[in-house]
Amino acid sequence: MQKIKENTPSVLAFEKKLVPSDGFMFGTSWETRNETAKPLKLIEKSVRGVISNRLKPKQDADEETKKPNLQRVDNCALEADQDTLKLKFTLKVLSGVEIPSACDNKLFSESYVNVVNRYIQEEKFTELAQRYASNLANARFLWRNRVGVEKLEVRIKVSGDKTKAWTFNESDNIKLNDFSNDNKNLQALAHEISQALSGDKEYILLDITAFAKVGTAQDVYPSEEMVLDKNNSKEKKSKILYQVNNQAAMHSQKIGNAIRTIDTWYPDYMENNNKAIAIETYGSVTNLGVAYRKDKKVNFYTLFDKFARDEALENKEDEHFVMAVLVRGGVFGESTK
Repeated sequence: MQKIKENTPSVLAFEKKLVPSDGFMFGTSWETRNETAKPLKLIEKSVRGVISNRLKPKQDADEETKKPNLQRVDNCALEADQDTLKLKFTLKVLSGVEIPSACDNKLFSESYVNVVNRYIQEEKFTELAQRYASNLANARFLWRNRVGVEKLEVRIKVSGDKTKAWTFNESDNIKLNDFSNDNKNLQALAHEISQALSGDKEYILLDITAFAKVGTAQDVYPSEEMVLDKNNSKEKKSKILYQVNNQAAMHSQKIGNAIRTIDTWYPDYMENNNKAIAIETYGSVTNLGVAYRKDKKVNFYTLFDKFARDEALENKEDEHFVMAVLVRGGVFGESTK
């Protein structure tokens, strides 16, 4: 079915199928991590910063250095008797990716449903589930808290089913950018995720707890709130960290970004040191200022328009990418409003 006006939806949206909660942060010690853990609180620091920005040609470095650069910032750290960060969150995996939450074109909807049902029958979301499971097992969601850890442990269980629980640690060697690990526990977790995504189960809810031994009294890193205007920001702080009911936390969006960092199919994968990037329509990596899928041939919209109308894509990897974007969810209609 070729792309024509009669089968082009102006309204098209999909609900996300991976739904993480916020991540709540606790402090504990590695030896007593099973018994005790205290919610981590934010503390405020007032510091005198050093002028380090680029100076204008007429500015004198000596004179600028004399000017105070006073800042009030949020900080978070383990207590003096703690050496381990505990992060806890839940992840709901939903079925129903074959049904748009909104679509105003019947012809397109019928074609899309048929194509996705065929993908589900053939693939059962096996490849995507393996990658999502890997990013849970290797604790990618810890972000900066994962760097330089002495020990790492991730516990995952299916809520309501005591027989389905798995523990992963550094000895399992589940890497950040290689999703081919055949670890039995990892395969079992991936199977549960694939069953939910493919509709064999309506949904599953995963309880996830990670322990990272980072060092006694070391800083840990909750999510940072965006400060749009530092002169008028909340409480005049230049750095505001995220907290929920006075407990340090990580945004659900940040956790979700880590889980969907599975795209190794983009064109510059080899040139980018074989690093996976998050699933995004244009392969955008904001901290690098790069859109790896800006080329019209490989961006989501080009591939999706063909895929949803049952036109063959060049390879299976393109299909996986399209389905991963749909799992991510979003608004993809062609309305110009």
